[in-house]
Amino acid sequence: MPVDSRVAAALKQISPAQIRANIEKLVSFGTRSTLSAQDPESIAAGRGIGAARAWIKSEFERYSKECGGCLEVKTDTFTQAPADRIPQPTQITNVYAVLKGSDPENAKRIVLVTGHYDSRNSDNLNTKDDAPGANDDGSGTAVSLECARVMSKLKFPATIIFLTVAGEEQGLNGSEHFAKMAKEQGWDIEAVLNNDIVGGDKSAQQDHSLVRIFSEGLPAAATDQDIRRLRALGGENDSSSRELARYVQDVGRTYKNDVGVNPLLIFRQDRYLRGGDHYSFNQQGFAAIRFTEFREDFHHQHQNVRTENGIEYGDLPKFVDFDYVASVARLNAATLASLATAPAPPANVHLLTKELENDSTLTWDPSPGGRAAGYEIFWRTTSSPDWEHVQNAGKVLRTTLNLSKDNVIFAVRAVDAEGHRSLPVVPSPQR
Repeated sequence: MPVDSRVAAALKQISPAQIRANIEKLVSFGTRSTLSAQDPESIAAGRGIGAARAWIKSEFERYSKECGGCLEVKTDTFTQAPADRIPQPTQITNVYAVLKGSDPENAKRIVLVTGHYDSRNSDNLNTKDDAPGANDDGSGTAVSLECARVMSKLKFPATIIFLTVAGEEQGLNGSEHFAKMAKEQGWDIEAVLNNDIVGGDKSAQQDHSLVRIFSEGLPAAATDQDIRRLRALGGENDSSSRELARYVQDVGRTYKNDVGVNPLLIFRQDRYLRGGDHYSFNQQGFAAIRFTEFREDFHHQHQNVRTENGIEYGDLPKFVDFDYVASVARLNAATLASLATAPAPPANVHLLTKELENDSTLTWDPSPGGRAAGYEIFWRTTSSPDWEHVQNAGKVLRTTLNLSKDNVIFAVRAVDAEGHRSLPVVPSPQR
C-alpha cells in the first residue's frame, strides 16, 4: 500500500493539544452518566450528559462551518426502556457528523469511527458524584472529534461518519440503536473503528508504542449454515472484521513514520469480562473492530475519585497521555482515508471447487463504483496470522494459480490507478 502524500500531510495536523482540550472539556461536565441530567437548566449550567451532548454537537457544527458546510451534523435520539442498568425510561442521544463522499456512486459506501461519550463511576446508578471519564471514553470521543476536525478539510470518494454514542456503560444501548438503524436503512458500512480506552494510561508498565486491535472470529451475525461452512473450510480466522484488523495493520506499516503507534492484533472479540460498541455493529453483520491501549489501569476506570491506602482512584485527565491518543487518532484517520479513497471491494468472489485439481481458480465480479484499475490476489498458509504473498492479476475477473487450495487461504482486493487498495475478500467455494 503506497503512502498518499495528501493523507500524510493531514496526519500532521492531528494535535495532542486539541485532544487534551477536548478531553478536559468533557471532564468539565462533572458526570456524563447516561442517567444524569439533560434538562435545559443542567445543560445551561454545564453539568451532565445533556451538556456534553450539546457541546459535542456544537463542535461538529464548528468544524462544518470551517469547511463551508461540508459536514452534515445529526443526532439519533430514542427512549431506552428500563433494563438491568437503566431503572426508568431514559432518553439516549447519539451525535454524529457525515462527510459525504465526493463520488456519487462511491458515496454510498460508508466507513465509520466511533467512541462513547458517556461515563460512570463506582456505582452505575450514582449520578451525583463526578464521573470524569477522561480515558473511558473521553479518549475515544476525542479521536472521533479530532478525525472530524482534520479530515473534514479533505474530500474522499466514499462517505465517512464521525460518531459519538451514549449508553455504552448501561449495555451498549446507543450503538445498538444506531447499528440497527443502519441495517434497517440498508447502509453500506464497510468498516467500523471503535475507540474505547485509548488514553495510554501512564502506568509504569504501559507500552506506548502499541495499540491493541480486537476483532471477532466467528461472526456474531453468522447463521448455523455459515458456521458449518467456516468450520469445514478453516475460515474461523477470516471474518470481515479480521480482514479489517489486518487492513489496519497494513495501514500502520505504510504510515509508520507518520502515525507513531503500532497496531497489535488480538484475535479475540474483546477483553475478558468486558464489551464494547463494535459488538453492536458485529451483531448486525458489519465489519467492526476495537482500538484499546496496551495495558489498562483498573484503578482509573469505573471508580469514584478518591485516594485509599496511597492509591489514586478515578479516571482523571492527569493519567492520560495525550500524545498517545493523538497517535491512535492518526492511525484511525489513515485507515479511514485509505478505505474512503480506495475502490470498493470486488463482489461475488469465488474459489472454484468442482474439480479435484492442484491448481486454484478464483473468479469475481467487478468492484462496484467503477474506480478499480485492477485486482490483486494474495494468500497465506492456513496457520499464518497475516497475508504472506501477493500477485497482481491485472484488470481481469478470473485467474488461475499453480497453488493448491487445500494448503492456503486466498483473498482478492481491488486496486485503483494510484495504488489505493480495498479491503480483501476471502472467496466462497463454488461447485
